[in-house]
Amino acid sequence: MALPDIALETARGLVAAHNGPEVKAFFDADTFTVSYIVKDPGSNACAIIDSVLDFDPASGRTRRSSADKIIDHVQREGLKVEWILETHAHADHLSAAPYLQSKLGGKIAIGAHITAVQRVFGALFGLGADFSADGRQFDRLFHDGEQFRIGGLDALVLHTPGHTPACVSYVVGDAVFVGDTLFMPDYGSARCDFPGGDAATLFASVRRLLSLPPQTRMFLCHDYLPAGRTDYRWETTIAEQSADNIHLHAGVSQAEFVAQRRARDATLPMPRLLLPSVQVNIQAGHLPEPEANGVRYLKLPIDAV
Repeated sequence: MALPDIALETARGLVAAHNGPEVKAFFDADTFTVSYIVKDPGSNACAIIDSVLDFDPASGRTRRSSADKIIDHVQREGLKVEWILETHAHADHLSAAPYLQSKLGGKIAIGAHITAVQRVFGALFGLGADFSADGRQFDRLFHDGEQFRIGGLDALVLHTPGHTPACVSYVVGDAVFVGDTLFMPDYGSARCDFPGGDAATLFASVRRLLSLPPQTRMFLCHDYLPAGRTDYRWETTIAEQSADNIHLHAGVSQAEFVAQRRARDATLPMPRLLLPSVQVNIQAGHLPEPEANGVRYLKLPIDAV
């Protein structure tokens, strides 16, 4: 007999018992990434989820335009940032978490399994003895079922691996922020071919998410505008995903999904910003320290990925 999923039961109760947070989305067209400000409706407290530091790989230059839009909104509305949350170590954009923290405060947090990702990519990039693969770069490492608060708003962490081993989803009131685990129903699901990714694991994670109440609002980290649609979208519901997700709607078996996902992943190119993103994001968005000439450098492994 299967043991009860205490974290999921708690999350269901959270959705049923609470009104939703106020959610403000910021879409970065260059990386197709959606960042969020999640506000407690009863106070000025908020969290920021999955921020973007603009980066041009051709020149190696960073910009802060995307992050500055978030800062402007927070300051204009008189909000207090309590958390800067990451759903996982992104492979398609650099995190602006340290920059946002320097301007707005708040604790930088991610799922506790980030240490597994740090071990793999710390070795790939040859980060050496000075790099700690214990998650200490973050202010808080969240475990499955762990609860926290945004002002007076209850929130809970669900470990939802598959895309990466460290992916988490944040249940905040009647909303869930799932990172790259799922896309809009007409686009499907996340790739599973990164180190530690696994399609069968993603299937189980999505089935867990789809066990939340059907009215739960679901907020996604990306939209890639599939054929036949002319507007970007990043909000759906558990009910819509269960009914219409082209990869993982109700009735799709694990074997069917795994075969489909593996075939799809075999056709996908590596993300444009994979190498710069991951080596920065496993360090909570902190850029490498300047070398003796005052310049920061990222590493580019040759014939290794």
